[in-house]
Parts: sequence; C-alpha cells; structure tokens
Amino acid sequence: MLGLILLFPLIGFLINGLWYAVLQAPQGRKKAGSLATGLVASSAIFLSFAVGVVAFVQLAGMPEGARVIENNLFSWIKVGGLSLDFVLRVDPLSSLFVLVIAGIGTLIHVYSIGYMSHDETPGRFFAYLNLFCFSMLVLVLGGALPLLFLGWEGVGLCSYLLIGYWYQDIEKAKAGKKAFIANRVGDLGFLLGMFLIYTTFGTMDFSALREVVVQRFGGMAPAGAELAAVTGICLLLFVGCTGKSAQIPLYVWLPDAMAGPTPVSALIHAATMVTSGIYLVARLDFLYALSPTALEVMAWVGGLTAFVAATIAVVQTDIKRVLAYSTVSQLGYMFLACGVGATGAGVFHVITHAFFKALLFLGAGSVIHGMHEEQDILKMGGLKKHMPRTFLVVTVAWLAICGLPPFSGFFSKDEILWMAFASNQGNRVLWALGLLTAMMTAFYMTRMWIHTFMGSERFDHHKVHPHESPIVMVAPLYVLAVLSAAGGFMGVPHASWLAHWLEPIVPHVVPAEGVNHSMEWVLMAVSVAVALLGMFAAHRLFRDLRRPEALKARWAFIHKVLWNKWFVDELYEGALIRPIGRVSQALWRGFDVAVIDRIVLGFGRASEWSGQTLRLAQTGSLQAYAVFLLLGLVLTLGYMIYGLV
Repeated sequence: MLGLILLFPLIGFLINGLWYAVLQAPQGRKKAGSLATGLVASSAIFLSFAVGVVAFVQLAGMPEGARVIENNLFSWIKVGGLSLDFVLRVDPLSSLFVLVIAGIGTLIHVYSIGYMSHDETPGRFFAYLNLFCFSMLVLVLGGALPLLFLGWEGVGLCSYLLIGYWYQDIEKAKAGKKAFIANRVGDLGFLLGMFLIYTTFGTMDFSALREVVVQRFGGMAPAGAELAAVTGICLLLFVGCTGKSAQIPLYVWLPDAMAGPTPVSALIHAATMVTSGIYLVARLDFLYALSPTALEVMAWVGGLTAFVAATIAVVQTDIKRVLAYSTVSQLGYMFLACGVGATGAGVFHVITHAFFKALLFLGAGSVIHGMHEEQDILKMGGLKKHMPRTFLVVTVAWLAICGLPPFSGFFSKDEILWMAFASNQGNRVLWALGLLTAMMTAFYMTRMWIHTFMGSERFDHHKVHPHESPIVMVAPLYVLAVLSAAGGFMGVPHASWLAHWLEPIVPHVVPAEGVNHSMEWVLMAVSVAVALLGMFAAHRLFRDLRRPEALKARWAFIHKVLWNKWFVDELYEGALIRPIGRVSQALWRGFDVAVIDRIVLGFGRASEWSGQTLRLAQTGSLQAYAVFLLLGLVLTLGYMIYGLV
C-alpha cells in the first residue's frame, strides 16, 4: 500500500514528462494545454492522498504504541557489513506529513491548472511538480536515513528545476542555482552526520537506531566521548536543516526562490521542502533529547532567524517577497520549538503553517494574476471590490498568521511561546524574542493586507484592469481557508488530539518545576495583545501613505539596512563568492591552461609531428617499398643470427 503513495506521482511525472518530450518539445508539434496535463498531475497526487488517508485510518485503528505500517519493497544496498532494504514506514509522525504533502499538494496542482493556463510548456511544469511531491513522500516515508536522504536530494533537485523554470530569464536561472548551491552546503553536514551515526551506533534504520540508543543510554544522559559524538551528530544534521529549512546562515536562497511560478512558491514554502528539516529533527527527537548543547544551538538559531527575517519583511514591497521572509521567520519559530524540547509544538506549527501559508501564497498568486503580473503592493490598493473572493480567503489567512483566536496560527504559535517560557530548555530571553517576532509578524502582514486590498487604488487604470481569478484557482483557496480557520483545534491546550497522536514518536513536554499553570493563560493573553498591538500599529501607520514615507526618511539608515536584508548577500559576495571566483580563475589560468592544456596539446602536437614525418615514407613507389622490405628482412635475419651466436 505504501508503495502506491510513491507510485502515483511517479507515474504522473513519467506521463507528463514523456508527453512533453515527445509531443511538446519538438518544434512544430501541437502543444498540450494546462488542463490535460494538470488533470493527469492532479489526479496522481490526489490518489496518493487517498491512499494516505487509508493508511491513517488503519493506524488509528491500531493499539496505541503499535501504530506502524511497514512495506519492504526490495533489497537496496549491500556493501561489506552494510545491508539496507528499501523500506517504507508510516507511523503517527509520517502519516501527518503524508496527508499535508499530498493534500496541500493536490490543491496546489488544481490551482496551477488555471495559473499556468498561458504557459508554453505546462507538461514540463506539472511533471516537475509531481516529481517534487514524489521526492518529498520518499523523504517522509523512508525507514532509514539513506532513504530519507534520497528524498532530501530529490526535493533539492526539483527546487532547482522549478525555481529556475523560466530559465530564459537569467535572474530566475541564477535564483535556481543559488538554491541548489546553498542546499549542497547544508547537505555536506547531513552526510557527515549520517556517517557519524553509522560509525557510532552501527545502523541507520530509524527503528533499529531508536532501540540501540535506548539500550545504550537507558534514558540516562550520555557523558564524555559518547556525549561528544551525539552532540556532533545532532549539530551536523542541523547544518543540513539550516540549508533545507532556510535558517541562519543558509536562509538566503529562500527569498530568491520567488523567481519561480507562484504555485511553486506555495509548494516549497508551505507543504514540502522547507519542512524537511523539522521532520528530520522530529524523527530523531530521541537523539536530540540527549544533547542539551545541540538543543540550545537550535533554539537560538531558530529564534534569531525568526527575528531577523521578520525585520526584513517589515520593509519589503514585493508581495511574494514579504511572504518569503515570513516563511523564513515561521520556520525559525518551528526550530525554536524543537530547540526548547517542544518538538510536538514545532510539528503542530508545520501543519497550521502549511494551511495558512499555502493560502497566502495562492491568494497572492490570484492577486498577481488579476493585476496582470504586478507584484508591488505599493501599486495595488482597493482590490477588495475587484477581487472579493480572493480578499475573503486572504483575510482568513492574515488573521491566522497574526495569531488571533480561534484561527489556526493562534494555537500553534501560543504553544511555542508557552514552551519557550516554561520548558526546562527554554528561557525568558527566547520567549521575549519570539513574542517580539509575533508582534512584527502581525505588523508586516497587516501592512501587506492594507496595501493590497484597502485604501485608494494606486494602479494605472489604462494598463491594469483587476479581475477575479477563475473558479479553478479560487476553489482550492476556499478549502485552505476552512483549514486555516479551524485547523488549530487539533492542538487545543490540555486536550490536544495532536499531542496524544504523536506521543509514541515525539513525547509531550511538560513545563518545568515551579512554573504556575495559570501563567499559561496570562501569557496567552499577552501574545494576543501583542498581535493586536502590531495590527493596530500597522493600521494607524499605513492608512495614510504619507506617514510611512516620513518615517522612512527619518530612519533612513535603518530602512536602508533592512531594505538591503542586513547586507548578508553582500557579505557572502565579498567574503566567499568573489574570493572563490578569484582563486578559481588563478587556478584555471595557472594550472589548467599552463599545465594541463599544454600537456594535452603537447601530445597532440607530438602525434601530428610524428605522423607528418612518417608519412614521408609513403612514396607510392614499388621499388622503394621493395627496398624497405629487403632492409626489414636483413635486420630480422641479423637479429636471429645474433641470437643463435
């Protein structure tokens, strides 16, 4: 059964890929439209979702603590003492990710039918989408680290193909390359961590690894060399997470990923690639729990990433770029939760974030589609009356990400802030950092919402005629709006179905001793008040556009720093990219050209010279050839006589 979850999107990829290669790529052939190719791709991923629902129902009917379905498809790797089968395994954790990936993926596929209707090569686009979902499903269903890494690399490849989908534009091609290279840096850490796991524990299968860790440590904290090894493993794997899930210092690729089509942005940011790191940490929660140092590093990296990305989002004017930095910030929230030991809260935020962030990106795509590809929110305004359905669903997503009850984002955000305050691994500084980020999130999302839908119209009516998107694009938004509004009730505090469901894989974290439970209600009220404060401040500031302009002029230096994204890209350019480029140029000229090329060309010239010389012997004269034969016979006879003597 689990093989079918992978098989359907793989078949969709092959059908659309071959359809494109045979019917669309050759010149002069009739091109297939987005409807036909989109239906194939959407049906494929929907079938995976249907099988995922069946697996989820079967798990729910099993005894608690024994909820595992496993399919051993074939023997995969046998090298020396390493024997690894291609095992797919679904349990409470992976079942949730399968439903999110395939469910949200289906909605994005259907939406893409309308969004890509004017594209020249929709078959290629939908083939990439199906391959993306296939790779992500391999990642979450893999029963061992190498299989997870196979999917991990697959989504990295697909992100490169989809971000640079319009590769004729050099900037979009560069964005795809940037994503690919940044992820390769992180993947080196993943590989080293995986190798260290095998040398330390002798297995890379998740179930066997858990058993070995439990038997070796028995719930006791390791010490000495074993603690160093565990900490090293956790930190190396977290390096991989900083690449795939866009954390400091490797987050720089994700905002540039906006170069791809908007459905790609929704798929990468909401349901698939960027959640890979959270899944890896949750899958190895039993290992991370043994290393306080690794948890502390993760918590601070996550908290700082959330804060820094939020400060950048405050000044962005590209609607997709605002949402991109919002994603980086929300991912920081998730790692903050994992770092303070509340991995379940991090997984909860993955799910709610998938709902409202997919809705925000697809809603932004609807706005861009209706505004004839305009993405600057300063050139919008007043779209509420032109796009009422899009306005309604984006408003739901806006309230969810701002963290207002009873919308989904409130429950998961509040759980993270509470654990940052109350858990043994948390502290007041991390809580304050998360709270400040929550206020900025409400501020910049309200700013985007006001600039886009409210106020006066700031676009050229002679060139732009806003219109509502077709039903094939709006219908998925309604589904996501319902999930964004009600999805948080799966994790209601003290009665959380989600925490109970994940308990066998990710144990629920209780507050530290001495923390009063009544404080949770106080902090909940504080988080709501802070969100309302951010929304109110944005409303007061941006209802008259002269106010933010005056503020920008007054704080010009700070605005410049934030507008240029803290100059991190420039820092990388000056500290790494240019020096590496200069060294590479020097090596190319000094070694490749001066040594390798001369050696290769020298052999070529020697062959040419010897050939030109020896061809002089080919005179065409029979008498000359007879003389050469005679000389050869004389020399051969002389050699034989000399040997006998």
